[in-house]
Amino acid sequence: MPDFERKSSFADVLIKRCDRVLRAASGLRPPLQREYPAAGVAGIVLDEKQRRHAGALMRVNHSGEISAQALYVGQALFARNSATQERLARAAGEETDHLYWCERRLHDLESRPSVLNPVWFGGALAIGTLASLCGDRWSLGFVEETEKQVVRHLQSHLEALPYADAPSRAVVSAMCDDEARHAADAAADGARRLPQWVRGLMTVQARVMTRLAYWV
Repeated sequence: MPDFERKSSFADVLIKRCDRVLRAASGLRPPLQREYPAAGVAGIVLDEKQRRHAGALMRVNHSGEISAQALYVGQALFARNSATQERLARAAGEETDHLYWCERRLHDLESRPSVLNPVWFGGALAIGTLASLCGDRWSLGFVEETEKQVVRHLQSHLEALPYADAPSRAVVSAMCDDEARHAADAAADGARRLPQWVRGLMTVQARVMTRLAYWV
């Protein structure tokens, strides 16, 4: 196959993925590829305070998945080899499932996505593209560090969610397992450890997003 045809095909995939994520950012559900973790999970009826708190936490997680999709799209744009592109594409597919799971749980909790999702998407796309330009090993290092931070974030949500909200806890637990595997896979593929100051900036940026998304 001529090189320009491969590039065109990859560009088509990126366009379709961007379209899918932007639709999700607008509140439209992306297609489900794996079973919803909370299917058949019975929870105790939440009071109003618990419901609003759980909804806000799931809104934060939904915004995080919007950002994750944008990061993977940006990182795939300038990936040097096909193996890295395939790794990013597989991870992005699982993040799409997370996006659906969070959106569905938001609906069940009578909550809504963050109105700032397009902002999170644009910022994450820019960051992912910059990471990609630094080379595959640095880009994978960014994946590893991002997913490690996401795992810690999700673990904190498992502690913060109302104990009675078993469906949300099932969703967050399944997401946490996937994110830990993404980090391990990136490390196995030769990820380079990011400098401390970069990891610190990532932590600050994540805190800003999570705090804003909780309320807006």
